[in-house]
Amino acid sequence: MEVLIESIKKVILLMPIPLCETLYMVLASTFFSVIFGMPLGIITAISEEGSIWERKYLNRILNGLINITRSFPFIILMIAVFPLTKIIVGKRIGTTAAIVPLTIAAIPFVARLVETAIKEISPGIIEAALSMGADVKQIVFKVMIPEALPSIASGITLTIINLIGYSAMAGVIGGGGLGNLAIRYGYQGFQKDVMIGTVIVLILMVQVIQDIGTRIYRKLLR
Repeated sequence: MEVLIESIKKVILLMPIPLCETLYMVLASTFFSVIFGMPLGIITAISEEGSIWERKYLNRILNGLINITRSFPFIILMIAVFPLTKIIVGKRIGTTAAIVPLTIAAIPFVARLVETAIKEISPGIIEAALSMGADVKQIVFKVMIPEALPSIASGITLTIINLIGYSAMAGVIGGGGLGNLAIRYGYQGFQKDVMIGTVIVLILMVQVIQDIGTRIYRKLLR
């Protein structure tokens, strides 16, 4: 029992800074991925053939970029964007530096979720708006986004959960956070209690975020 208590105390003492680093990485990358991913998803949705702003070639280019970016394993993506990370934040590794590849990885994910949410809107709603003389801008901001908002909120929740997993992988190459804690103390330091504690915290984070996301989704749905 004393050994268990000591292990819990050690994990609690080690946890605050890595936990804050993980939250910082996840929240910042979520913010930037939504800022860039939502417009990308909207344009992709409305520019496809037969949509309200048909642009076939643009749609193909955007779909190609989204598919290419999504096909990269995150570890490889982190290494591939080292030069860009260096330009943006002045260094290649660290907690702030990890936000760049996390954001790049999440942007196409958000874009696809937003595109899917918009495509799920009943065509009758769009046709009604068009018959009333609404232009593309009005349909996007006054019809599509409000109608798709519950699904978009659900998608953002899923994005945050994925970014938690990505942020843990970022710790492998010096990204900081809970992943770095698990690697340094749990794996390299052969401290199983730290590894188990890190996993438990990650599970709790996912559960809390999913619960919050579900509540927001239900409120928007009403």
